[in-house]
Amino acid sequence: MNTDVKKTKIAVNGGIGFGAKLNPKQLVTISKYMSEDDELELTTFQQLYIEIPENRKEETIEEFESVGLACYPVGNFVKSLRTCNFCKGEEREGMPVAKELNKRFAGKPVPFTLKIAYTGCPIGCGEPMLSDIGVMKFKDHYNLYVGGKAKGKDAAVGFLLRENLTPEELYDIVDKIISAYSHLGKKRESFFKFWKRIGKDQLIS
Repeated sequence: MNTDVKKTKIAVNGGIGFGAKLNPKQLVTISKYMSEDDELELTTFQQLYIEIPENRKEETIEEFESVGLACYPVGNFVKSLRTCNFCKGEEREGMPVAKELNKRFAGKPVPFTLKIAYTGCPIGCGEPMLSDIGVMKFKDHYNLYVGGKAKGKDAAVGFLLRENLTPEELYDIVDKIISAYSHLGKKRESFFKFWKRIGKDQLIS
């Protein structure tokens, strides 16, 4: 690959499915855009960061998507949904809801990187309790947590904001939370600090 070409960084993954996986066709497609000395960065958001030619960004993304790769912007955006492995099946573990959450919110601009995590049962393999916004399926409804923080001396478990939500109720309240953060959050203010500053009432008013 021509190393003189100006590049831009994007994030890719295999989409929302039964765990974070890539197939051979996806790996081959990604490798076409890498030189011998390039490295892929695997993030905690279940994404791979790759640099692609800036002047071919749209057609490259189109090629990635044609083999089932999902593409996202890098920076201060809502990250793609972090999920569990959905061990009991698509409908039972709520994968359609996980896919819809990702479709609606991943890639939205926010003051600072925001992580949403989803798990299909109370075991919590997707770590929703340690994420900015966490969703846990419980029987046929969904519990929503906010303000989790996995790292640092002030690490914290998320606050149970709402429980027993239907899918539509869940989408609506997540939309309100992200909208509040987008409009009221300070530049580069983490969601954890934002949540501590404004509290529950302003978050979903």
